Amino acid sequence: MKINKFMKMADVIHLNYHLLSVLYRFKINLGFGEKSVEQSCKQNDINPDFFLEIANAFIDKDYFPDDKLQNFSLSIIIDYLQATHRYYTEEKIPEIENLFQTLINNGTPDNLKMIQQFFENYLDEFHKHINREEQTVYPYVLQLEKDFNRKKTTAKFLKLLEQYTITNYETEHDDIEEKLFDLKNILIKYIPPMDDYHPIHQILSKLFRLEKDINDHSHIEDKVLIPKVKKVEKQFLEQVKNKKIALV
Repeated sequence: MKINKFMKMADVIHLNYHLLSVLYRFKINLGFGEKSVEQSCKQNDINPDFFLEIANAFIDKDYFPDDKLQNFSLSIIIDYLQATHRYYTEEKIPEIENLFQTLINNGTPDNLKMIQQFFENYLDEFHKHINREEQTVYPYVLQLEKDFNRKKTTAKFLKLLEQYTITNYETEHDDIEEKLFDLKNILIKYIPPMDDYHPIHQILSKLFRLEKDINDHSHIEDKVLIPKVKKVEKQFLEQVKNKKIALV
């Protein structure tokens, strides 16, 4: 069932409770009463059309509106991607870390050493991946859009554009989903005998959900953000060449 703007937001959550994580990213708090999706979005200064495309893509793996999403500004796409990063770093990763600590505390340290080390290595790669996007990629994209819209740029940014384009990011884009699969596989295959398997069941359940979420996140980056940035970069350089974008 596809969500539309006239549905009550409460009914949307009953339709698929996983959308609670989408509300978190859009900073839509519970308590919206009988308000529709459109009313709830407008109350929170959110583009209802963008919310609907994200929400429908989130609950239906066969629905991914690449063309529709590319109609939205780069800044609105980046805002959502950054909100997703916060959801991971402030909510999901700490939850899994706490469960891992419970697992370590209840197990035999020597038997869990390999698993603990792999998990720590994964977290290190995960945070490096996010930091690279937050500190390098996203600021570059936002500056590109800003200069393109105002038809002014600086020699410094033009030099950066000549040295670093979104193609560089596309090439170095880490496949953290693959590393997450390896982590799950190690837990499933090599967890030593334990008196209480409840923590490991919780960890695996959360890792499977995180993997699906990260896959959706990467899909937006690969199929929406990168193609749109490539298009803007091309138009930007053409307009600089034709002196439609001024150097200041």
